[in-house]
Amino acid sequence: MGDASPPSPVLLLLAAFSRHAEALDWAREHAKRHWGPVALASEVFDFAETDYYAPSMGPDLKKVFLVFQQLVDPGRLAAIKTLTNAWESEYATGGRHAEPRPLNLDPGYLTEAKLVLASTKDHAHRIYLAEGIFAEVTLSYRDRRWQSQAWTFADYRRADYHAFFSRCRDYLRACRRAGHDGGV
Repeated sequence: MGDASPPSPVLLLLAAFSRHAEALDWAREHAKRHWGPVALASEVFDFAETDYYAPSMGPDLKKVFLVFQQLVDPGRLAAIKTLTNAWESEYATGGRHAEPRPLNLDPGYLTEAKLVLASTKDHAHRIYLAEGIFAEVTLSYRDRRWQSQAWTFADYRRADYHAFFSRCRDYLRACRRAGHDGGV
């Protein structure tokens, strides 16, 4: 029998997408107030792999990834997803835009071996966490590269996303080498 031990802290990742630059800015500032300084931010990517979100969010969506200096306990993911869902609702009810869902926030975390995303939707490959929240391993890091799963969203298969996630992985490794929980 193995001994249970606490997990290593992980790099908190927030994917924010919208057609409105001010919504992405709002998300970034809100997240910084709750989780502290941003360690790395991706470029703003075009989100064109699916039109699934167009009815509720409109066309020409953009996505940005943020990771935070302070590493977190992966056991907090369900609570973080619940919080970001509340932020989405707060932003939508502010009446800033005509779309019913002008902002989508998808939190997850990154380790040296995987990228995990939270979801409110159950599926065969998702594990229940708590508070109506599930998690999936969206990407795994094997053979010195990010690898997709059968269920990986189309945009998460992109080489430019993988390049950013590799920068994040390098940051996490530097934090661990330095012996602290963020802010190298």
